[in-house]
Amino acid sequence: MHIRFDVPADPAYPGRVAAALGSVRLRKYGYIGAVLAAVGAIGLAASRALSWGEQISPLWTVMIVGGLLSTLYWPWVRLRARRRSSGYAVEGAYDITDDNIMMRSGSESGGIAWDGVAQVRDTPEFWIVYVGRMPATVIPRRLMSAEDAETLRAHMAARGLLRQR
Repeated sequence: MHIRFDVPADPAYPGRVAAALGSVRLRKYGYIGAVLAAVGAIGLAASRALSWGEQISPLWTVMIVGGLLSTLYWPWVRLRARRRSSGYAVEGAYDITDDNIMMRSGSESGGIAWDGVAQVRDTPEFWIVYVGRMPATVIPRRLMSAEDAETLRAHMAARGLLRQR
């Protein structure tokens, strides 16, 4: 297998990459926030029914507010990443073989050996490549031909790396 494709200098591309990489680690804040807000709402409703509930209702209110802020943390970070990364738009390229993934961005280049890849997660726009537990890079499917994308998908599946989101 030898897949090569270029990445154009699109100002929106680095933001999409940052959002994809960040969403993997930040999604848990949304879940935690939803649980906090739900527990706070239930506690607040229950405290209204009790005679001594007014004394602890500020606790439930803080849980609701904390939960809502935690839920909004993920979208806020994604928005900031997209805004800040638009200045990083440079041309690049990927060169993917049976042995490794080579990436070039501007004047820098790097690579990841397939033997060091722990897993690959499938998202709507990218494959997120993990080395250990950390996301190391993304492979953009929309910049590849359909044949190359299917070849790479088969290669990753044969290695037991591909996981659905």
